[in-house]
Amino acid sequence: MEFLTNPNIIFYIAAYLIGGIPFGLILARFFAGVDVKSSGSQSIGATNVLRVVKERDPALAKKLAIATLTLDAFKGVAVLLVAKLTGMPDATLWAIAVLAVAGHCFSPYLMFEGGKGIATGVGVLAFMMPDITAIALVVWFILGKTIRISSLASLGALVTFIIASYVIYPDIPNIHSHAPIWIIAIIVVYKHIPNIVRLLRREEKRVA
Repeated sequence: MEFLTNPNIIFYIAAYLIGGIPFGLILARFFAGVDVKSSGSQSIGATNVLRVVKERDPALAKKLAIATLTLDAFKGVAVLLVAKLTGMPDATLWAIAVLAVAGHCFSPYLMFEGGKGIATGVGVLAFMMPDITAIALVVWFILGKTIRISSLASLGALVTFIIASYVIYPDIPNIHSHAPIWIIAIIVVYKHIPNIVRLLRREEKRVA
């Protein structure tokens, strides 16, 4: 039982379980009466919420997409904030960040399926590296406005984050490793494999 009273373990479990909450699925079902897991790209993220709900109510779709994006980003940050306030070391914080993204992408509430990890990833990375996240978000915004393909903009921002992290922080303070960033990146890219296939086939849909 000492295992379950270890503060690190408690935070790790909380990060995974809270990260796994499918806010997009809950909001779309409760407020719009639609199941995003069986429509559109079948993702629980903000983009699919927008796409699916928009067919019924465009105004509501935007509100629910924004709410989904905000909640998905904040759920990882919430655990990180509590952990930081209680004095957890950076190594623990980075592990929490990884587990929050893993929880979102492989939710225990959805038979280990889930979203693509972008919003949750942005949230935890913004907490850990706000300067680099800001750079990546600029790239995401530019790509999103010009190309209007959500997955491509997200993957472009991810690549930008990785490159910028090495340029600005060749040796990440206190953990001396880029491993957590790579783990998050691998999870996100894995969840985007169907999108990447559609991109290569030029079949990926643009955001209207």
